[in-house]
Amino acid sequence: MWFIRVKSGSKVMQSGDYMFLGENHHSLDAKGRLIVPAKLREKLGPIFVVTKGVDDKYICIYPMDTWNEIAKKLNEIPSADKGGIRYKRFVIGSAQECEPDAQGRFLISQILRDYAGIVKEVVSVGMGNRIEIWSKEEWESRGDDLTAIDDELLEKMSERGI
Repeated sequence: MWFIRVKSGSKVMQSGDYMFLGENHHSLDAKGRLIVPAKLREKLGPIFVVTKGVDDKYICIYPMDTWNEIAKKLNEIPSADKGGIRYKRFVIGSAQECEPDAQGRFLISQILRDYAGIVKEVVSVGMGNRIEIWSKEEWESRGDDLTAIDDELLEKMSERGI
C-alpha cells in the first residue's frame, strides 16, 4: 500500500496530512503512461504534479497541495539569487501537471523519462509527502543503500531525534 492516513490521538488530520509509503513495481505502457492505482488517485487528487528529483535521477509525484507549498517557496527566491533561480528553473521548468484518464493512466513526458532513464519497468517509492518513480535498473543498482544502514547514518539520524 502506498499511503496511510496519519492519526493524531483519535482525531484524523485534515487533507494533506498523509504519507505515501512502500515500494511497488510497475510497467509503463507503449505510450509512456503509468497507471495510478485507485486508492492512490484518491489521495493525489484529480490533478497532481510530476517533476525531476533534485538529488538523483528519478522523478517525483506531488499532490497539488504539497506542490503549491513548494512552488510558493520557490517563487520567493529573489531574481538576484542565481543559484536559487537555477534550482527553481530545474524543478519548475521540468514540472508537468497530470490528470489521469478514466483508466487511471497518466503520461510521463519523454523529457522526464529520459532524465530518470525510464524505459519500461519502474519502481515507485513512497517518501512521505511525495512518490519517487525510479527506473527499475537504477533502483536495483542501489544495492546496500536499500538494504542496510551504516553506523554513521544511524548517528546522524539520532542527532535529528529519529
